[in-house]
Amino acid sequence: REVTDMGFISRYVREQKRYTKNEIKSIFSFSESEAESFIRRLKSFGIMKAVKNTAGQRDLSDLSDADIEIADDTGESSECFYVFTYVGVLTIGDRVVKCFPKYITQNDAPDTEMKQVIRVLRRYGSKEQIVNLYNGDGQSSSFNILAVMLFLLEDYHQYGAYINSEDIVEVNGEGPILWGQTIDNGFTLISSNRPYYVDIYTHRSVDDEQDFFHRLHRCIVSESSRQLRDAGLIDLFDLVEADVSDEALEDFGDREYILYRLQSELGGQFNTHKQTILKTLYAFISYHRTLIESEGISMYGTNSFNLVWENVCAEVFNNKLKTQLRHLPFPDGLTPGYDPKTLLIDIIEKPQWQGWNADGTAFVKAAAETLTPDLINIYEEDGAYTFVIFDAKYYCIQLESGKPLRGQPGVGDVTKQYLYQLAYRNFISQNHIQDVKNCFLMPTEQANVVKLGAVSLPMLHDLDLTDIQIRLLPAVKMYDLYLSRKSLDISALEL
Repeated sequence: REVTDMGFISRYVREQKRYTKNEIKSIFSFSESEAESFIRRLKSFGIMKAVKNTAGQRDLSDLSDADIEIADDTGESSECFYVFTYVGVLTIGDRVVKCFPKYITQNDAPDTEMKQVIRVLRRYGSKEQIVNLYNGDGQSSSFNILAVMLFLLEDYHQYGAYINSEDIVEVNGEGPILWGQTIDNGFTLISSNRPYYVDIYTHRSVDDEQDFFHRLHRCIVSESSRQLRDAGLIDLFDLVEADVSDEALEDFGDREYILYRLQSELGGQFNTHKQTILKTLYAFISYHRTLIESEGISMYGTNSFNLVWENVCAEVFNNKLKTQLRHLPFPDGLTPGYDPKTLLIDIIEKPQWQGWNADGTAFVKAAAETLTPDLINIYEEDGAYTFVIFDAKYYCIQLESGKPLRGQPGVGDVTKQYLYQLAYRNFISQNHIQDVKNCFLMPTEQANVVKLGAVSLPMLHDLDLTDIQIRLLPAVKMYDLYLSRKSLDISALEL
């Protein structure tokens, strides 16, 4: 637990862990009414769910299909559990909540791991926006002040302050020569029918550091930096403070005047990055409030961390689903009959729907969607080629002797893995690929790959399909590879 100098109460919570209302009150030092308001607001944003307090629920690490969310949880605190369904950071009033992934079970305050998770979210967010200026409806109550401050501070360190340049014409300066003005206005000497100019006019751009918007940008960046520091978030987001202005917003005029100036500047600005800065400053001024004063919830993260894990695995193991066949390795080259420009994912057949016309003739319509594996690769080792089908599963499975099986993928996930192989069976055979591997990939806080076991379904195994192996992958190492854009050799999984 942590209380910052400015009164923020910062707490770690584990995603998917079951908490009672009394535990929520204790963790965040809430009164009864404060706890109810906190829970209600988190539920409204889909960050928390209430599930029935039943035997065995506390030990579960994942919400299952049987965990029906309780719509009315206003009864006694012992009647339900509250579950955070979110990974990332959020602020709600003077509370800072750090939600860490569910597979981290050995540490209740994983500072180092959480910093790495934030970096992963930031990289993933560049591909798929998960942090918005607004949460949902765009109303002031859902204005995401945390996302705005983080953007402004990161952008400032990367590009510097908003600046307007003033164009200056000089005589005999060091900038580019303005030939038009030199010829029209300069004194010319003629020698051997050639003109010689005594003076030349040159152009120079000067940054106006007293510009209104330059100063305003630095002022707001400084205020954002101070608030993030006071909330204890500068280090978590691996940022550098930017105390670059001594001015206060009041020095620029009242709110309406500042907004008017920003709107006028935006109307004449055609640089895309500068437009983004002006719009962000406008949003900051429009809903100006501190993190503590924020009426809504400010957040940086996702309630779909399973998609992040899928993306990590796909990049680290070089997903080939969207690769043309001509770029894939085959023992004897691509078999004739296949279009080399076809993508590997397009080999999977689509459902064919047959209907009947009024005259009794048949017609067929192909569905737009079909089976879609998470990750496929073809690799060669010691002259043998293997077609490997991966499914990245964000699960915390318990598969131990003497303990009940729980946290495992459902039967639908198992059957789909078999069907993926079945969908590629002819392609694999026709291209003389010798072996097929099928595997679930799950995260672990352990330091090395864990060969956990396998799962089979006899009726599909009997069709000569490969059973699905289970590998637990060290999340810290996977994230390091993902952030450095490096890959992991599939042989490390010992499939």
